Amino acid sequence: MVRSHNTALVLGLLREAGAAGISRLELAERTGLTPQAVSKITARLREAGFAAEAGHRASTGGKPRTVLRLVPEAGHAVGVHLDRDELRVVLVDLDGAVVAERRAALDLGAGAEAVLGAVRAAVRAVAGELTGDGELAGVRSLVGVGVALPGPLDHARGVLHRVTGFPEWDGFPLRDALAERLGVPVVVDKDTNAAALGLAAGGAGDAAGGSFAYLHLGTGLGAGLVIGGTVHRGARTGAGEFGHQVVQLDGPLCECGDRGCVEVLCLGAAARGEVAEAARVLGVAAGNLVGLLDIDVVLLGGRTVAGAPEAYVRGVGEVLRARARREGAGGEHIPVRVAPRGERVVAEGAAQLLLAPLFGRGDV
Repeated sequence: MVRSHNTALVLGLLREAGAAGISRLELAERTGLTPQAVSKITARLREAGFAAEAGHRASTGGKPRTVLRLVPEAGHAVGVHLDRDELRVVLVDLDGAVVAERRAALDLGAGAEAVLGAVRAAVRAVAGELTGDGELAGVRSLVGVGVALPGPLDHARGVLHRVTGFPEWDGFPLRDALAERLGVPVVVDKDTNAAALGLAAGGAGDAAGGSFAYLHLGTGLGAGLVIGGTVHRGARTGAGEFGHQVVQLDGPLCECGDRGCVEVLCLGAAARGEVAEAARVLGVAAGNLVGLLDIDVVLLGGRTVAGAPEAYVRGVGEVLRARARREGAGGEHIPVRVAPRGERVVAEGAAQLLLAPLFGRGDV
């Protein structure tokens, strides 16, 4: 029921309205649906526990209008950030608020059974916050599990490609393997795409016309692209392989097989403690992206950025400002900011892979 287009529109408006709520008449006006259709949808949502009365509001004539609100605890999703050396799992409600979290060390190269076992245990642990026993079958409100990890991968089929540094995962059907073990729907996407989706759902690009780039510098380097409010994945989910653009011919060998990639140069400088140089390299790559796609805002995140956020914002910003000056009067300064939500941005975005469709977002 909650997957239909019209119901998703109504749910989205209920969530936007927050605790103050919204009337049926307002829902009809903003969705273009008839009052009768809205009444049927809201009746089903109330019966299912997704909506509840939030009081009454004075009307211009007749009796006061009943105001409805979303019930956040009526549904939950699990977001999994599967990094090269760490596992982070969050349980979020329909508002996207984190109600439980687990972190654990992980070796992505330990083999499929070990990694899948660790994910299953962590998901059961956060589910235990709702049931007390960790049995997923007992969580009636669980929409599903979103998993985000380094690419490249096939988002539509949930199949991994040659994850940089871990070629043994090439061709592994991660989505189906996890769905079988967990017994709930599973969606798989790149870490940067998931983060970008979560940021977009939180309004990160609203002031910039809905277009921004999220650059994730952690154990690797990638980009999530949101253009016109929609996550841009490309025809084969290949968009955003930002870290493997070559900027130094015959440079150091990267784990992807090329030389002089932004990722190997940037992470190498960071490992040597040369934060300013790492930020400069990241800025050069960001400038290429801005020049190619005319992005409005650049957001920075990831574990490495979190270690020196001001230095990375300053370094990337300086490169982009210099580029704008060279372009003359037509060159505008592109804002550079640290992405909100800190190191949970990928895990929370992974949960949105399940929640976004429920609220009428068609970009997943």
